Amino acid sequence: MDRGMVGSASKGRLQVEVRHHGASAVVTPVGELDHHTAEVLREPLEKCVEGGRVRLVVDCSKLEFCDSTGLNVLLGARLKAEAEGGGVHLAGMLPIVARVFEITGADAVFTVHESLDAALVE
Repeated sequence: MDRGMVGSASKGRLQVEVRHHGASAVVTPVGELDHHTAEVLREPLEKCVEGGRVRLVVDCSKLEFCDSTGLNVLLGARLKAEAEGGGVHLAGMLPIVARVFEITGADAVFTVHESLDAALVE
């Protein structure tokens, strides 16, 4: 099982790490996801799907903030992954981030897990 780091990106308040875990790509955004930093997350998510990794697990445990632009990045990744037979799983959301998903109803369209370990079991 490949658990190595395969990439990372950074722009000011957001860093994104990508690693492979079995058939999944684990994408870990660290910091604040908003209209200034959304592209930093969008690019690695799209590269994963383009590279055939269509089961995306987004480890949200280090995501401190997410606005509507960030939410749209994740929704877009979900559509692309599902079009290829995969999906986007969200793991370990902090309450401040989970609230955005609850308010908008987006938590109903994602598979949400309490922890990264739980997301990787499937």
